[in-house]
Amino acid sequence: MDALARFLDSPAFLIGWIVLMVPSLVWTLRDLFTRNAHLMPLMKLVWALTVLYSGPIGLMIYCWSGRKEIAADGLWRRAARSVAHCYSGCGMGEILGVILAAGLLSLGAHWVSVITFSLAYVFGYALTVGPLVQDGVDLRTALKDAAIAETPSITVMEVTAIGISLWLAGGAGIGELRFWTALIVSLTCGLAAAYPVNVLLIRYGVKEGMMDPRMTDHGEGHGDHDHGAAHAGEGQHA
Repeated sequence: MDALARFLDSPAFLIGWIVLMVPSLVWTLRDLFTRNAHLMPLMKLVWALTVLYSGPIGLMIYCWSGRKEIAADGLWRRAARSVAHCYSGCGMGEILGVILAAGLLSLGAHWVSVITFSLAYVFGYALTVGPLVQDGVDLRTALKDAAIAETPSITVMEVTAIGISLWLAGGAGIGELRFWTALIVSLTCGLAAAYPVNVLLIRYGVKEGMMDPRMTDHGEGHGDHDHGAAHAGEGQHA
């Protein structure tokens, strides 16, 4: 634990992460607006945030599953797109929650967990409900299907991320380096924990995931959304 603490307290960790993250994000944005400009704006935002949160790991996920240049598609790549979709919204809520509850208000671990989880759930949930309604699903059905499809993924992601963030930060305040390095590490841990959950959700038909980026309609972009519960996506692209 002492070695881990020294690692997280080292400015070299944060500097090294920035050095890797910034070029990864620049490359991703350039690719999204040139080679993969056909993707819907929402998916462009999803991939940009995934790389912003996880740097080169996010870039690898994008290159492996999110570009039209992928060699093939299947369950594992579809799940990667689905977990990135969840991650982009939950990450915004988690970052806001941790900064607000732990950093600015200096609340105890219980309240930090409650506030951070609540905000992460709201952001992640909204990022699914909005596109469903936009695709013509009535609001009541969209709310129900999004809850069924996204709650397992969000719960695993945020329990993992919040727990690791609190453990690694060790009570560090917003002005301390450990606060930020713990947040960086915890976000990617949450992503990794939720990935197999998304594999299972898609495998057993709880959710559809998102369409193969090679087959996205260039004119309308249908299929770029994570359609929540599988039956909410009936009539959409397979």
